[in-house]
Amino acid sequence: MLTDSHAHLDFSQFKNDREDVIARALDAGVTTMLNVGTDLASSEASVALAHRHLSIYAAVGIHPHDAKTLTPKVLGRLSELATDEKVVAIGEIGLDYYRNLSPMDQQRMAFRQQIRLAIKLDMPIVVHDRDAHADVLKILQEEGAQRVRGVLHCFSGSLDMALKGLEMGFLISFAGPITYGGGKKQEIARKISLDKILVETDCPFLTPVPHRGKRNEPAYVRHVAEKIAGIRGISFDEVAEATSRNAARLFRLHVECET
Repeated sequence: MLTDSHAHLDFSQFKNDREDVIARALDAGVTTMLNVGTDLASSEASVALAHRHLSIYAAVGIHPHDAKTLTPKVLGRLSELATDEKVVAIGEIGLDYYRNLSPMDQQRMAFRQQIRLAIKLDMPIVVHDRDAHADVLKILQEEGAQRVRGVLHCFSGSLDMALKGLEMGFLISFAGPITYGGGKKQEIARKISLDKILVETDCPFLTPVPHRGKRNEPAYVRHVAEKIAGIRGISFDEVAEATSRNAARLFRLHVECET
């Protein structure tokens, strides 16, 4: 049993074969997928997709790229969506200082507003962080995000940042880049406790080896889990079971197998 803790199956890259992609994931043993919203339309699409498949849950939120779109009306609609039975998290929220598609001050405000929404609703958060490590930690701490916990998705920070995230009750999620070679991601995956790790695809992006260069999809999360198993010197089954259990605990999932 595997859980892809971060996917974007609503994206246009899957418009021609979405159902086939989901079927391949199930055939590969990926019994649970979290489809994560990036703007209001994507959040609504994620909820709709989750209702069509027992194996899929949804997160709703405004990505830092679209932080400038977070009006009071949009925030109110996210709050409504979050009450749906298939919605298990607020996300994808955070900061992205690499592309800066929304001004930094608007990114920080949107991040804070959505953390506050999560606290109000008692829901975990899915955190995006790219080249913004210090500010992400600062805002999580200042807003009391440890009250709801969450996941630092597609982790790209240092071991020290990972340990600080763990202190706040956050899990660390690894995606395809952990298969690209050595480095700090592998060191972190080796050193932190297995009960603090999630695996993800972030599909259609960040395709793991041996499919790098092609469109990513949930079935490929197996390669991320296999890599972590190799790094830690344990079995694939142990990683698959632990990361699925971790996701179920964090997102309060009642997992049902789809036929």
